Amino acid sequence: MVDPARQLASLPLAVVLLAPGQRISTVNPAAEQFLGQSARRLVGRALGEVILFDEPRLAERMAEVDAQISARATPVLVPGQGQRRLDVTTAPVLDQPGWQILTLQDSAGAEALRGEGGEDTVLRAPEILAHEIKNPLAGIRGAAQLLGRKLQDGDLALTGLIADEVDRIAKLIDQMQSLSRRTPPELGACNLHEAVRRARAVIEASGKSPLVIEEFDPSLPPVLANADALVQVLINLIANAAEACAGSAEPRIAVRTRFASGLQLHRTHEGAPVRLPIELRVSDNGPGVDPAMADHLFEPFVTTKKSGQGLGLALVRRMVRDMNGRISHDREQATGMTHFRVHLQVAPKSIAPDASRAREQVA
Repeated sequence: MVDPARQLASLPLAVVLLAPGQRISTVNPAAEQFLGQSARRLVGRALGEVILFDEPRLAERMAEVDAQISARATPVLVPGQGQRRLDVTTAPVLDQPGWQILTLQDSAGAEALRGEGGEDTVLRAPEILAHEIKNPLAGIRGAAQLLGRKLQDGDLALTGLIADEVDRIAKLIDQMQSLSRRTPPELGACNLHEAVRRARAVIEASGKSPLVIEEFDPSLPPVLANADALVQVLINLIANAAEACAGSAEPRIAVRTRFASGLQLHRTHEGAPVRLPIELRVSDNGPGVDPAMADHLFEPFVTTKKSGQGLGLALVRRMVRDMNGRISHDREQATGMTHFRVHLQVAPKSIAPDASRAREQVA
């Protein structure tokens, strides 16, 4: 039988076992070498004495012992070694309340292996994780196709939705893998209302089925966007709104589109300013966001959910920015409504429709 302790000692990755209170219980030889101290000097010490995280919100998230965290190229101070950028992961130990596993890896070496840059790395999806997600997605798609051959016409729309969503998620995984290389997504002319209804169909198929009021301006022209990313933005915003107002006596979610002339974005991929006259607004009548968190709502690891990772809105902001758009948040006290506003540019007539355009929802 293989000794687990020998397996841990053989790992080239620095592994630290943290006891309740984030005190170091065990380190493997790779961690001793990585931190420049022996196990005898490390065991029993508080993690904060050995590694100082520059990002306070990350340190706070790590202190939540049930959280699973993966941060890339995060700046830390290791006493005696100075400033470093590390890839850090934490996970709770099964059936051992308060215990955590911490892994550390130098970002420079990891980036060299991945062929990636170090910018915006907190939101990077590891290639291994992408591979592990895409494999079962292929199986789900195949199963949906097999079911589709046996179902009646009235049920085919659901299997088609499953297959389309698998394809869309696979494309998003590919895009997330290239985020650190800052490759702009392919943009095309997108029907904003089509994207809203596609997102609603996905959420309703999951069984959550929030009541959503549509307040659409039918005269709006196509927007310049990536259709798959736009659908994902809407899924996140509508799902968040549904959770926010779930405790209300009469939950209300509204999705509104309109012209909002005058708004201009000064920084784009090309460095030129662009006008953002189209506004998409997702509103809910939940209790709103804690004012202390409002200014940090779109930052990584900031969340109001007990089980959340704090990455959903950060990814939404990234996708909106990659479409040269802008997202903002505000609270209307008079009506008790919380608004998330996405501003996008009009698609030039010379731009072809997005090749990955969301298909029209089946009635």
